[in-house]
Amino acid sequence: MLGINWSDVISILNLLRVYLIVFAVLLVLAIVVTIAVRKRRTPIKKFVRRQSWIAMLMAVVVILNLVCFGPMSTMISLATGNGSIEEETLEESSALSEEIAAEGIVMMENDDSLLPLADNNTINVFGWSSTNPCYGGTGSGSMNDDYPIVSLLEGLNNAGLETNAGLSDFYTAYREARPEIGMWAQDFTLPEPTVDSYSDELMEDSKEFSDVAMVVVSRVGGEHYDLPRDMSKVTYENNSEDYNDFEAGEHYLQLSQSEEDLVAYVCENFDNVILVCNSANVMELGIADEYDQIKSVIWCPGMGQSGFNALGKILAGEVNPSGKSADTFVYDLTQSPSWNNFGSFTYDNMDEFQISEDDAFMPNALPTFVNYVEGIYVGYRYYETAAAEGLIDYGSTVQYPFGHGLSYTSFEQEMGGLQVSDGSISFDVTVTNTGDVTGKDVVEVYYNPPYENGGVEKSAANLVAYDKTESLEPGESEVITITFNEEDMASYDTYGEGSYILDAGDYAISINSDSHTVLDSETYTVDAKIVYDEGNPRSTDETAAVNQFAASEGTENIYLSRADGFANYEEAVAAPTSFSMSEEDKASFVNNSNFDVNDYTDEADEMPATGADNGLELADLRGAEYDDERWDALLDELTVSEMTDMIALGGYSTAEASGIVKVRTTDCDGPAAINNNFTGVGSIAMPSNVVLANTWNTDLSLKFGESIGAMADQMNVSGWYAPSTNTHRNALAGRNFEYYSEDGFLAGTMVANSVQGAKEHGVYSYVKHFALNEQETNRWSMVCTWSTEQAVRENYLKPFEIAVKQGGAEAIMSSYNYIGSTWAGAHNGLLNNVLRGEWGFKGMVLTDYFANFGYMDAERSILNGGTFCLSTYDTGSNYIVDTDNPTVVKAMRQASKDILYTVVNSRAYVPANLQTGLLNWQIMAIAIDVLLAGIIVILEVFAIKGFKKDNVNTLVVEDVFEGV
Repeated sequence: MLGINWSDVISILNLLRVYLIVFAVLLVLAIVVTIAVRKRRTPIKKFVRRQSWIAMLMAVVVILNLVCFGPMSTMISLATGNGSIEEETLEESSALSEEIAAEGIVMMENDDSLLPLADNNTINVFGWSSTNPCYGGTGSGSMNDDYPIVSLLEGLNNAGLETNAGLSDFYTAYREARPEIGMWAQDFTLPEPTVDSYSDELMEDSKEFSDVAMVVVSRVGGEHYDLPRDMSKVTYENNSEDYNDFEAGEHYLQLSQSEEDLVAYVCENFDNVILVCNSANVMELGIADEYDQIKSVIWCPGMGQSGFNALGKILAGEVNPSGKSADTFVYDLTQSPSWNNFGSFTYDNMDEFQISEDDAFMPNALPTFVNYVEGIYVGYRYYETAAAEGLIDYGSTVQYPFGHGLSYTSFEQEMGGLQVSDGSISFDVTVTNTGDVTGKDVVEVYYNPPYENGGVEKSAANLVAYDKTESLEPGESEVITITFNEEDMASYDTYGEGSYILDAGDYAISINSDSHTVLDSETYTVDAKIVYDEGNPRSTDETAAVNQFAASEGTENIYLSRADGFANYEEAVAAPTSFSMSEEDKASFVNNSNFDVNDYTDEADEMPATGADNGLELADLRGAEYDDERWDALLDELTVSEMTDMIALGGYSTAEASGIVKVRTTDCDGPAAINNNFTGVGSIAMPSNVVLANTWNTDLSLKFGESIGAMADQMNVSGWYAPSTNTHRNALAGRNFEYYSEDGFLAGTMVANSVQGAKEHGVYSYVKHFALNEQETNRWSMVCTWSTEQAVRENYLKPFEIAVKQGGAEAIMSSYNYIGSTWAGAHNGLLNNVLRGEWGFKGMVLTDYFANFGYMDAERSILNGGTFCLSTYDTGSNYIVDTDNPTVVKAMRQASKDILYTVVNSRAYVPANLQTGLLNWQIMAIAIDVLLAGIIVILEVFAIKGFKKDNVNTLVVEDVFEGV
């Protein structure tokens, strides 16, 4: 979504064009009349001029009313919303923020037990980022300025650690603020004083201050841009005139030359060094292996407004770290299988679909593409499988595996035997704290399925379950019972059965300390292949999962296969050489230039009833089942106009429908907080979602959702534009801070619990962005995402599937991108067949920010399972125009039902919250109208009395009117 920008301003001015023209014409007329009567006798001249300007005042009042109660009504309603967060709730939110950070900071290394700093409360903190760390992300992930921020150094100080003020003063003097990185412009400068700028005195004072040094490196990402894969092609400034911080071809997630020099310099002067990676995007941290002095490495992504207190407590030993990495850290990100197929690729044969040069947002844009050539082999699934097949040397490729994280204590995990009942597999894991410090541990469960060379693609490691212990005292044990379904180990067979299958053979089920390190294992045997087809769907499916995305593979793409030890690796992962869409794929490509409603019209459809008087109000159906017959009677009452407005004006609210007493609700943005962009009221920002995923603690995710729900309720907000749960396909993705993990199961279970937590307060969560929205580059340029159906289902839809099935998600936000050649916001297979049909979703699907972009169209969306548009005004294609078409009106009726069903079961229709009748600003506007009407009458009375007082006779008056 977007903030205020000039394109928005231009669009609104265009929307008000007619009103502005009328105002200008009336103003000119008033001026002309004023000038025209300048030679008339003074009484006549005065009277006519007064009349013209009184008429002008009346016209202004009328125009303002038309604007305020017409095109600007939604925005004014949002800007005048009420509600605020109670102090007690804010304090609870802040405490939860620290709790999440405490369990989401990951200790990657801790040689010689350098940490905690139990016997040393002084520490030198090096690195310019120590004074300007990353707290979250930009765009929709920005933090609210109303609340104080605990800086990294303050977090350490608050934990009783004394930091070197000389160093922090040195960095502040070098540069006070972080370079601007935002949606509309990015300065990727990484400020870092050169080593030769450190005085001998400063270093000697530092060594005298403490024998421990910490080096902080930070990276910031955000909405609308991805991180640079080649720093020579973006805006940044070198820290030195003597060298480049980055050479051509080097990327943003490497250390800069100044950072490398700093690490070397610190290691020359200190034997006990801590490296802190303050970035939600995984970085290349191979430098930690180059220096024996670097004994501890900590992954500390964006900490939100108070999370850095937790970092201080971990360093001081007050908190024992228990985080596990939600992503894989590798030595060379350029060798990841997605590297060459991430970024900007524009078609060279799609000129007929070029966006108009008059488009306010994307003039002259051409369709673009990105190929998910790695198939199912994303993150650890690739690295573990490639190592098993001998394609890579694991130790020299992976630095820190997925699920890796250390503690100040040690644990032992003992796996019990498998118990099988009605397709459910369960076993106990006994976790014992074998060290001398209280701490928590995570039980990670993976399966390794039988793989037949050349058969259905399968990863050698797949997370299938996990749980986290309570705090265990030294010597204390806890028994964790793990349960999952046999069908959870199924693979999607696109080309054979066209459904999920569970192949016969032995499945290794293991408990691991990370994706690579097996602690114990049991074998589960499937005697005969199971096919989950239409006659035997998975137990969690409403209808069987069958092929829906075959067209999304493209007719010419090659995808990575495990066959013959990844024999096609080089060919599959190479950068694109063809920039032309095949004629077969092109034939199904649709944007606003070639959309024809007749392609979707069913001649057999009959026009539904509208505007009926059945005596029902929306509140009457609160708690009713989705298929309750009363819904039809209520929907019959809706007018076409009411349905049109609900579908068109879904930006940060759901529109009212007065005929059925459907009230307007407020929906707000923020992946780690909830913020009303119109009123400025917002909540405390939690740590980034990567931190939450690193906790591997679903209870904390539930509490996070509950906290958001409580704050939203107090803000009079019913909908939350979150959680965001796209996949970390590539480390350079700008919104990785906002998403959870490279693993869909971990992300999905976290999201499901957050959705449930918000739901406890009647707040519906728009799980986003649905689906395959794994990069920001070209997000408005009709980016066609090509992927295998197996990868779509097993990787990219997985977190959404869990959010719906386990979390009970009632709202979804679709994505900007195309899936194959079809816009995701109008993809029938995605929105109707999978989301609603297979998963049983009952709720509403909102588009991402609706600025048309030349391909977003409300009609095409609702005809294919979409519901409404994230827009606050008429953008040109968010209003339904074919309202005489029965097929379209039926789709409008269905979309309206989904909105009504979701809203009536939300906090908005809790009797104490229900606000019917005129809004406060409308009442005030009417009061002002009455006042202005009175003023106009008084002015008119004075004008007439003044004219009579000047004793102007009737003949003169007639002469005046005849002249005018």
